[in-house]
Amino acid sequence: MPAEPSVALGATPGPDGTTFAVTSSVAERIEVCLFDVDGHEADHVDLAPHDGTWSATVAGVGPGTRYGYRVHGPGDPARGHACDPAKLLIDPAARRVAGELTWTPELVAPGVDSAPFVPRSVVVAPPNEPVGRLADPRPWDEVVAYEAHVGHLTARHRLVRREQRGRYAGLGHPAVLDHLRRLGVNAVELLPVQHFVSEEQLVADGRRNVWGYNPLAWGAPHAGYASAGGDPVAELRAAIAAVHEAGLEVWLDVVFNHTCEGSLGSGPILSWRGFDNADAYRLRAAPDGTLVDDDVTGCGNSIDASSPTVRRLIREALARWVTEFGIDGFRFDLAATLLRADDGPQPDAPLLAELAADERLAGVRLVAEPWDTGLGGYAVGGFPPPWREWNDRYRDDVRDLWRGEPVGWSTVATRLVGSADLYGGHRADPTVGVGAIATHDGFTLADLVTYDHPTDGAHGQRSDGAGRDGPTTDPEVVARRRQRQRALLGTMLCSRGVPMINAGDELGRTQGGRADGYTLDPSRWGLPWPEADWDLVAWTATAVDLRRRHQALRHARWVEPGDPTITWLTPAGVPFGDDDWNGASPPGLCALLASPGPDDATVLVLLAPTEAVDFTLPEGRWYRALDAAVARNVAPGEAPVTGSLHLGAGGFVVLVDQH
Repeated sequence: MPAEPSVALGATPGPDGTTFAVTSSVAERIEVCLFDVDGHEADHVDLAPHDGTWSATVAGVGPGTRYGYRVHGPGDPARGHACDPAKLLIDPAARRVAGELTWTPELVAPGVDSAPFVPRSVVVAPPNEPVGRLADPRPWDEVVAYEAHVGHLTARHRLVRREQRGRYAGLGHPAVLDHLRRLGVNAVELLPVQHFVSEEQLVADGRRNVWGYNPLAWGAPHAGYASAGGDPVAELRAAIAAVHEAGLEVWLDVVFNHTCEGSLGSGPILSWRGFDNADAYRLRAAPDGTLVDDDVTGCGNSIDASSPTVRRLIREALARWVTEFGIDGFRFDLAATLLRADDGPQPDAPLLAELAADERLAGVRLVAEPWDTGLGGYAVGGFPPPWREWNDRYRDDVRDLWRGEPVGWSTVATRLVGSADLYGGHRADPTVGVGAIATHDGFTLADLVTYDHPTDGAHGQRSDGAGRDGPTTDPEVVARRRQRQRALLGTMLCSRGVPMINAGDELGRTQGGRADGYTLDPSRWGLPWPEADWDLVAWTATAVDLRRRHQALRHARWVEPGDPTITWLTPAGVPFGDDDWNGASPPGLCALLASPGPDDATVLVLLAPTEAVDFTLPEGRWYRALDAAVARNVAPGEAPVTGSLHLGAGGFVVLVDQH
């Protein structure tokens, strides 16, 4: 019997069997195909349409059943349609995917059965009760995020059992969680765990997509991260529960801007395309009048979030990650695509309003990568509250500062206190910006100070090898590089906004100078636990703890003229004047930060990026809390500093006057 139109999308088991529901505005007939334990098609059932939703409840079908869909309808790519009943389709709302994708012409060729070459959707019983998120989430100004890849995180960790390395189980391993707690981070942002596949060309070259920005199922955990023979749903739930038990939030990097189906006519028909291509993807008219993909992602296709059915799928996927796994937040890859109308990204895009109104997502953290590759796609500052945004200007300007480029102290000061030029005025506070020195995309921190240019021919990274390009054993060069690593980390962790550490940067991880590491094998290029720089780990943990203890470093308020909580001083110890900001810049900058909170401490942040500087200090008993020139950090009990302080070139020091 047909289910009610309001039925949840996907496969939902119940006492009367399993209800299957999908959407299509162009289908003429839709069949759900059921497979037995040997992989043979055991039955197929027609779904009944109602207002664009097709559904049926099939008796005797329960969790573990594998299934797929066949859609009968228009198959004219020139008009934007790609229905083909010969193609077995993954459920766009699948909770689990099983089996491998085999790249073959049958995935594209009209009228040729694709079933032998594609994975299956799997019926999964949702939990009886919603899975809880982390209780009592921290305010944004206390968040220190850690961007990690499930595979790279533990592939080389010797304390993790071999069968769990690079798997969901490794994510929840006590040794990993102990490291994260000692480091002081409190939110783990995972690179995509939505089920993904490797691109055809990569497979042909003997490589694979490691990062996962090529989704096949938005709501299904990637099966490749489950331990051998394991259930990816259960294993990921257990890992998230362990991370929560350690007191850390879990965010997912989600990819809703494109899919793995490539371009219309040449890409495979695997899921969305076969149900309703013209509804799922952005299309434009070619000069000959045919419809082609309007690709604003650089991935062959772009999701059309102006479609109500697409938005419904996105909302359902997000809600299930929250209620069925306990996810605390999401980072949206190329999020500008999701705001697009015909004339570019729109701040009042319907998806934003619908996410804000969805009670299942109340309190969930939302972070945008605020751009895509299309016209007008740079949408920094365009996402309304409560959204946060990756701040690429912060990354670029801080990198330039520490490699000696003429950034200007006015720009540096603006970045240190939250980038009001990008977000101020219409946004609540500086925590709107997520500031990172390095992320998965580009150089690691170690490579940033080691290589002048990427070794893989990728775009420039605003990097500098401190006089040498590439690895060296020269002790002076090595010392300068390590000091710059500490200065970059210290600057980030002493800036207003939300800092994010790229996993492994605290360990000294390298990618051999590669800036585009999406295919790098975790077994070789994963986090370097066996040869980790434990001094850098300790230094980073001290910096994170300093930020935690002193609100002056993370004050969630914009700086106003005459603000008593901050004074910018020249090396001579006098406030910056107009000539200092706009004319010949002094060689160093001193930020005097008064605490707005009960800790009653004043913090002094000193920067001397290019040359040695003697700083005249304000009156007080200053204790050195961080020093980029010291490998493991300042010994406790050091005598106070008064009068003046000499910083060598590349110096970064934080002093604290605890009244």
